[in-house]
Amino acid sequence: MAKVVVGLSGGVDSSVAAYLLKEEGHEVMGVFMKNWHDTEVTISDECPWEEDSKDALLVADKLGIPFHTIDLSQEYYERIVSYMFDEYKNGRTPNPDVLCNREIKFDTFLEHAILLGADYVATGHYCRKKSTNNGFELLAGLDENKDQSYFLCQINQEQLSKALFPIGELRKSEVRDIASKQNLVTAEKKDS
Repeated sequence: MAKVVVGLSGGVDSSVAAYLLKEEGHEVMGVFMKNWHDTEVTISDECPWEEDSKDALLVADKLGIPFHTIDLSQEYYERIVSYMFDEYKNGRTPNPDVLCNREIKFDTFLEHAILLGADYVATGHYCRKKSTNNGFELLAGLDENKDQSYFLCQINQEQLSKALFPIGELRKSEVRDIASKQNLVTAEKKDS
C-alpha cells in the first residue's frame, strides 16, 4: 500500500478521506495547513483556524495516525492574496479556491508531503480522477450538489498523478454517516 499525506482541514470531508484511506490499508499521515493567521485584517472569525487545527488533531488521534501542522501562511499571502489584490486592481476577479489548489495544496503542500516520503496527497474534495492513455482526467464528484472538480481545474498532470480524492464516489450524506459511525468530532461540523 501507499504512504498518503492527507490535508486534514478539521472538517468532516478530509476526516472521512483519512479514515477511508486507513481502512484501505494505506500508511496515512494527517497534516493541517495553516494558511492564514493575520487577525488584524480579518472581518470576522469566519475562518477559525485554531479550532479547525484542534479538530484535525482530534481526528488524527482517533484514527491513530501521525499528525502535524505546517505553516504556509507566507506562501499563501505571496501566491494567493497578493495576486488577488493585483488582479482586482486590474478589474479581474480570479477564484481564490482555484488558485489555492493550484499554488498551495497541490504545489507547496505536495512538495512538503513528498519530503515526508509520501506517494500521494489526499484531500476531502468531491471529485474523482480517471487514468487514461494520455494521463489523468479530472471528473465531477458523484454528489452533484457537492462537486468540486471546478476548483481543481488548474492542477496539472503531475499534480493530478499524485492526488487522491477518497470521497469523490460518495454523497455528502454518506460522508456524514461514516463520520458519525466512527465517532469523529467533525461528523456534525458545519461546512465551510
